[in-house]
Amino acid sequence: MTTTFTGAPAAATAHTGVAAARATDLSKVYGQGETKVVALDSVSVEFRQAQFTAIMGPSGSGKSTLMHCMAGLDSVTSGSARIGDTELTTLKDKKLTRLRRDRVGFIFQAFNLLPTLNAMENITLPMDIAGTRPDRQWLDRVVDTVGLADRLKHRPNQLSGGQQQRVAVARALASKPEIIFGDEPTGNLDSRSGAEVLGFLRNSVRELGRTVVMVTHDPVAAAYADRVVFLADGRIVDDITGPTADSVLDRMKSLDPRA
Repeated sequence: MTTTFTGAPAAATAHTGVAAARATDLSKVYGQGETKVVALDSVSVEFRQAQFTAIMGPSGSGKSTLMHCMAGLDSVTSGSARIGDTELTTLKDKKLTRLRRDRVGFIFQAFNLLPTLNAMENITLPMDIAGTRPDRQWLDRVVDTVGLADRLKHRPNQLSGGQQQRVAVARALASKPEIIFGDEPTGNLDSRSGAEVLGFLRNSVRELGRTVVMVTHDPVAAAYADRVVFLADGRIVDDITGPTADSVLDRMKSLDPRA
């Protein structure tokens, strides 16, 4: 079932034109012989700095696989995946882990908060594990942007679903990552909470200069982005800027009659 969100779609955001991440002839193949599945088929795309990009496509189109490969969460079969100027496909496990920790933020459909920690402790947990100190001024700005200043001492079970996902958004932003990847980040939220989280992601781009790439199935969620990339059968088939819910829905219907 598709969840719809209220709220005005995003206007185009000014950006630098510099790629925060780039795929070149990227392919991902699972299995071989009769069980071979080509999840990504020579995909080339870039995600520009200080821009909010949504990735959409029918089920099985490769959208989550693309995000996982670009984020260093999954290996690639061939081609290139870069974060900034760093080629991910040549990194050893330890350096890849360090890159994901220091340069990439993640927001998932499941909030992935530790129930024994309060909101602030969950936000700073990745930095605590890494042994790094947060930039207090930046952290305060992030907390203010996501509207959590009065909930920082609350544990997850004392927060609504929308508030828990805002904690996850703040956690992804707290270490000043070069790029933030979201995999259906509003999938477990009601309409109102989903709209709040999407607004915070949009504000993180506009007000904090972050780069956000989000996989979503929902045309209204995609309309919060500056740009939508469409996949079908492991290939990019369209790319639109200044999306509206209607324009995204029309394009999705052309890709998948069941949409």
